[in-house]
Amino acid sequence: MDRSELLKLLYSVKSGEVTPEWVTEKLKTAPFEDLGFAKVDHHRALRKGVGEVIFGQSKTHEQILGIVKAMVKSGASDIIVTKLSAEAAEVISKEFELIYHPLPLFGIVNPDSSKQKYGSVVVVSGGTSDMPVAEEAALTAETLGSKVTRVYDAGVAGLHRLLAHLDEFSSARAIVAVAGMEGALASVVGGLAECPVIAVPTSVGYGASFGGISALLSMLNSCANGVGVVNIDNGFGAGYLAHIINKTGEVV
Repeated sequence: MDRSELLKLLYSVKSGEVTPEWVTEKLKTAPFEDLGFAKVDHHRALRKGVGEVIFGQSKTHEQILGIVKAMVKSGASDIIVTKLSAEAAEVISKEFELIYHPLPLFGIVNPDSSKQKYGSVVVVSGGTSDMPVAEEAALTAETLGSKVTRVYDAGVAGLHRLLAHLDEFSSARAIVAVAGMEGALASVVGGLAECPVIAVPTSVGYGASFGGISALLSMLNSCANGVGVVNIDNGFGAGYLAHIINKTGEVV
C-alpha cells in the first residue's frame, strides 16, 4: 500500500463508502505480515515510494510463492523478484501473471501495464557478457517507472561505439555503467556525462580480475567526478538508485 492508496482508503471512510470496521480488517496486517519464514513489509511503499522486492536466491519455491501471495493479497502490483530461477518462475506463473526474463533471472509478478514511464535513465554495458547485470539494472528502473535507454557492448576497447551515444548521455538524469575486466567504462562515461553515473563492477573477466574485484577497485578509484559505485554484479541496486535519482527530476 502506498501513500495515495492509504489516502483513498481514509477518504472512503470519511465519505461513508466503507465502514471503519472494513478498514480495520484491511489494515490488520500493518505494518508487516509474519509468515513465519518471512515478515512481509506491506508499508514499504508508504515509507519509501517503492514496495518490497523479493530476492529469490536461496529461497525455496514455496517461500517465494508465499511472499508473492501475501503481497498480491495486500494489493501490490509490479512485484519484482530478482535472482529468480526458471523453475521457481514456472511455479509462480501457475498462480499469478508473471513476466520472466531468463537472462538476468528477473521476474515481475502482477505487472501493471498502465504505469507511465518518465524521465531518462541510460544503462550502458562494456560487453555482451555484462548484459545479465545490465538488464537487471534496466528492468529494475523500468519496472519502477523510469524510461530506460540501453546502450550495450560499448566498452572502451572500441571507444567510437560509446561516443556514438553522446546525445543519450547528455539527456539522461542518471547513467548506469556496467563493466567487468578492468572496469574503465565508468570513468570514461563519468568524464562525458553531466548527470550522476552509477558504476556496477561485474564478475566478468580472466583470473586477474579476481571475480570483479579489479573492476570494483578501478571504479572506486575513478578520477571522474560524479561516479558512485555499487557492489559487484548488483544490477538491482544500481537500477533502483538510478530510478530514485531520475524521480527527483519530476515536477510533483
